[in-house]
Amino acid sequence: MAVIDRSMSSPETSAASSPSSGFLSSHAFEQSARQHAAQRRVRKWLDRLARFAVSLGGMATIVSVIGILVFLVMEMLPLFFAPTLTLTQSLSIDPPAASPRSVAGGIDQYREVAYVFDRGTLSFYRMATGESLEFDTSALPPADAVAALARASGPEYRTRYGLAGRDGRIWPVSVQLTPVYRDDRRTVMPGVEVADAFPAIPLSSRQHPSPPQIVNLAYQALADGHVTAALLSSGEVWVTRAEESGGLLSEGELEIVHGQIPALPQAPITSLCLDSMGESLVLGTDNGILQHWDIRDAAQPALGGTYATGQGSSVTALRYLIGDRTLVVGTADGNVTTWMLMRDHSRPGGVRLEPVRTFMPHQAAVTHIVASDRDKGFITGDEAGGVLLHHSTSHQTLLQLPPTGHPTAALDFAPKADGILQVDRTGTLRSFALHNPHPEITFATLFLPVLYEGYERPEHIWQSSSGSDDFEPKFGLMPLIFGTLKGTIYAMLFAVPFAVAGAIYTSMFMHPNLRATVKPVLEIMAALPSVVLGFLAGLWLAPLLAQIFPAVVGMMVFMPLAVLAAALCWQWLPVTVKNRGNRGLELAALALVLGSVIAVCLALNTPLECWWFGCDFKRWLNDVLGLPYDQRNALVIGFAMGFAVIPIIFSISEDSLSNVPKHLIAGSLALGATPWQTLTRLVLVSASPGIFSAIMIGFGRAIGETMIVLMATGNTPIMEWNLFNGFRTLSANIAVEMPEAPHGGTLYRVLFLSAVLLFVFTFVINTGAEIIRQRLRAKYSQY
Repeated sequence: MAVIDRSMSSPETSAASSPSSGFLSSHAFEQSARQHAAQRRVRKWLDRLARFAVSLGGMATIVSVIGILVFLVMEMLPLFFAPTLTLTQSLSIDPPAASPRSVAGGIDQYREVAYVFDRGTLSFYRMATGESLEFDTSALPPADAVAALARASGPEYRTRYGLAGRDGRIWPVSVQLTPVYRDDRRTVMPGVEVADAFPAIPLSSRQHPSPPQIVNLAYQALADGHVTAALLSSGEVWVTRAEESGGLLSEGELEIVHGQIPALPQAPITSLCLDSMGESLVLGTDNGILQHWDIRDAAQPALGGTYATGQGSSVTALRYLIGDRTLVVGTADGNVTTWMLMRDHSRPGGVRLEPVRTFMPHQAAVTHIVASDRDKGFITGDEAGGVLLHHSTSHQTLLQLPPTGHPTAALDFAPKADGILQVDRTGTLRSFALHNPHPEITFATLFLPVLYEGYERPEHIWQSSSGSDDFEPKFGLMPLIFGTLKGTIYAMLFAVPFAVAGAIYTSMFMHPNLRATVKPVLEIMAALPSVVLGFLAGLWLAPLLAQIFPAVVGMMVFMPLAVLAAALCWQWLPVTVKNRGNRGLELAALALVLGSVIAVCLALNTPLECWWFGCDFKRWLNDVLGLPYDQRNALVIGFAMGFAVIPIIFSISEDSLSNVPKHLIAGSLALGATPWQTLTRLVLVSASPGIFSAIMIGFGRAIGETMIVLMATGNTPIMEWNLFNGFRTLSANIAVEMPEAPHGGTLYRVLFLSAVLLFVFTFVINTGAEIIRQRLRAKYSQY
């Protein structure tokens, strides 16, 4: 062994064992160790930096999402804030007359100048200083000659009054509140204009030895004249229409037409109300009866209907809301109700009155009703000095003014509905600033059926604007929520079968070389801009579908049959031929079959329409099935939005199916299971969490889609499952309405509420999908 040991030694071994060689090896080791330590420190810092960057990005994403939600909620919350009322000024003036029928008050749009009409005496007051303003009163009739006065209705005539004289004449008076700008300062200057008086009752009645006096008056100014209804002390009512003559020789002269409504001995008339057009008159009686008269022909008033208010209490106040579709009725026992005009062509005037809402009652008889010039709000005052603010559409009493303890003599709504003026019998004039920007919004008006003016029953309606100022906004969100779900469901019904079936075939049966081409192509489809798809769907697909609809129905019938027939024929082919299918022969054969069916159906489009739909499929759908056909409908959206969702569902589903362990599939096949059994009992079960996630992600993509539904539907907010009409979604509604929504207005904030609902829908859907996915994953993890 010693010889062997010496023979195995070498010069290199000897050199390595020398002291100098050991020193070099130790130095190299230390240098390498230091390099590795430095690299580890660098990697450690890089890992920390990457961890920090990832954490920062994740936190930034979470904070951004929460910030967006907080911003949406902050913009939406003011919809549900309670209105506020602030006393801005209180003045002491001369006590007005005791009768509310001869006292009226008003205030300008800037709430700087108020006025009080006390019979024939008109006084102006500057609210900031309380000083009484001077103006020319020479045109006004003597105060002791005025028996009653009445104010015209309508925003354009809110400062027009009719003064009834004791001699039976009417003086039309226009109160002037003109803003004047000097040195960049605004000053409201008062004034008054009085037109020529005209008779409210015929000459024969005025020439009676003891002529009856006018005790109550309803007055309405028109563009070319006046309409009055005068209640006389004898109990009868005279209707007078005074309009300018259209003749060349008599231009500017008034043509007077009188008509009489007989007295009601058993039920004396206590209140009168004219609409803003001077075409209808409502009378209230001492026993709670309403009479609706058609006075378009003033010489022959026609009774349109008699209605009982239900309590038998005297009707003490009447007023139409803006638009003349809703009548507010106040009674001696303090009740306040609204009656709505419904279409009824069997009655004179073509309408009938129906009670619709009851509001918070007063503690005393209602003496004043003043309608807002901006919306369906109104204020009511009683004999005890109580004043309540109501809103008709939302059916709520919003607030109560601080009581004075004295009867209300005059009451007015500011022109911008941002203030209230009250004058009591002791001469106290109070001005209030009102902040009530969203009176029409409640949970009920947003999500429950509402009875709107012009409708026979409560309905879900979305209509945010109109061409008239007296429009009643309709902010029902249910048609938009319904439209969102409708479009999403129809799109998913089209997309899910194609996407999941395509993913199954691509993952389990397609040749790998062909799969490497097909999958990227379908994934690239997801990058198509939705605006392009919407453009094609709205301007190309919708008109094309309207032309070839019978052929499309034929495709839906014959294509599944053709696929089944092709599959059966494929089974009968020799094995050597079928084995070539791994290279895509079966796809080519199937494409040939489907293409042939499509070509035949298109060629037979007209015969199919005659065979199945009586040569007019639109009329057939409407007459037989009751389904009207609109060109831009849910069927078009199903195709277009389904086309946009298919790539997402396909890609995720195919990845889930491909990630099922291959040894499980091989084991199933080795145990004798067929490929179809392996698919249905193993692969689909194992991949079900991923497939479910794919469907939910596609659902979230469809529910938030904007441009396709915006461009390819009629954007009609209706609640029908009809496949052949349009709809409007929440997202499309935001895109349509936001450019026209005034900042901070009701529509603006309701659109933000719509965005919050979309956010909540998406969050709930994604959260629920994740919970279900985790449970499915835990359940089938043993596979």
